[in-house]
Amino acid sequence: MRGMKTLTPALLALVLAAPAAAMAAEPIIEPGCWESTNKVTSPIRTTSTNQRMITPTDVDRFLTGPINHHYTCDYPTHRVAEGKLVMKGVCTDSKGRQVKIATHGTYTRTSFHVEADFATKLLGIPMSGHGWTDAKRIGDACPAAEAK
Repeated sequence: MRGMKTLTPALLALVLAAPAAAMAAEPIIEPGCWESTNKVTSPIRTTSTNQRMITPTDVDRFLTGPINHHYTCDYPTHRVAEGKLVMKGVCTDSKGRQVKIATHGTYTRTSFHVEADFATKLLGIPMSGHGWTDAKRIGDACPAAEAK
């Protein structure tokens, strides 16, 4: 079970990466402070909410890859149009572990909702899961940064 607790944050990172990579072909988000709620509903339930400042120079990096930079992802299926996105592919970590991922969702310049299904192997045992991310732009600056 300890291995699953270690793997769950990695899977959550992949869920977060999915909308970012999907939107890369068409930079459609506005810079500013973004708040996201990320939830993995299986195999282990986790929920987190965070804020992140996205500057104009960060937009491409934010949109093109996993948030934690531990994964390289390849998405042969990649469609972003008319407020909808679909993506299917494989993300690989630095140790060669692979996670298959399929996402679908909706977006605007100031929000997105993306759901992801993923499958991998843990110690040779097949494991799958589901998660989602809801994000919205909350302003030009993050409240925590303004308080400093």
